[in-house]
Amino acid sequence: MSEVLTVDAILFGFLVFSGILGNILVIHVVFQSAIESLSRRLPPSDTILVNLSLANLLTSLFRTVPIFVSDLGLDVSLSQGWCRLFMLLWVWWRAVGCWVTLTLSAFHCATLKRQHVAMGPLAQEHERRKVWVALGLVWGLNLAFSLPALVYTTHVQGNATVELMVISCTTRPLLGCMWEFPSEEQGSAFASTSLALNEVVPLVLMVGTNLATLHSLAKHIRAVTSVGEAGGGTHGELDRHVASERKASHVIMLLVMLFVVCWVLQVAAVTYYNHNRGHHAEELLTVAHFSASVFVGFSPMVVALGHGKLRRRIMRMIAGCADRRNLKA
Repeated sequence: MSEVLTVDAILFGFLVFSGILGNILVIHVVFQSAIESLSRRLPPSDTILVNLSLANLLTSLFRTVPIFVSDLGLDVSLSQGWCRLFMLLWVWWRAVGCWVTLTLSAFHCATLKRQHVAMGPLAQEHERRKVWVALGLVWGLNLAFSLPALVYTTHVQGNATVELMVISCTTRPLLGCMWEFPSEEQGSAFASTSLALNEVVPLVLMVGTNLATLHSLAKHIRAVTSVGEAGGGTHGELDRHVASERKASHVIMLLVMLFVVCWVLQVAAVTYYNHNRGHHAEELLTVAHFSASVFVGFSPMVVALGHGKLRRRIMRMIAGCADRRNLKA
């Protein structure tokens, strides 16, 4: 049993620290690209990507790393006040990560469906302002929803089992912190509402927006192909454009699959634990535990690698690091 736990801990640690490095890399590359651009401003889509990477990075550093340390057998515990603050931050950043992912999907969907794209600095500034307003609402509303953590969080010592799960997939209180509601009914109501608002609703909306995006991409590819054939356009340019559109659809599909698989497992595991706690609960929670770490760690990297300019910059950075290592050797 200890050997299995060791293998699990090594795999989980690899996911955690790979995700942290990936999110830091995405943030660095996006800001470096903006600094080197003529406007020296972040494009709207890159602004959303940075917010997604930041939320996931904070979740990894302040929540997933302590889970990994706990899995190694190190006992770290917080006081009552710090437990309330950390529980607030965990719920907040986790919810923001889900809703910013949806915001990114909705932005791409709206951009593709737009018939006339406005150009020029004023139009770009207007679009950038709308994105910042949307992101401000995501961060602000989710912070407001997370405030009950300041009231209903308690600190426990010694061995204890979590009786109610909201965002966690571990049966042990993380850093000695756990939820404590006045009644079981209130706790179930809050957990169900949190699950619905922060996981089920974004999940359904993201599937819908990405299906609409794929439909728009398919229509656009057919339109470009038919215009090119009718107008006798160069096949090289046409093929490159269609290949770019198809690559975008593949990235969207990969992000949707990653989001759906990870959060469906999370919703299933938490719901099963809160309402049933059968003999499959532990296995479901372990799988959900790993899947949530995969999404938090690698979703921004999936989007960045699908972005042509960011992908080339990331590849150049990796190649440059490899060349410097070979020269030192």
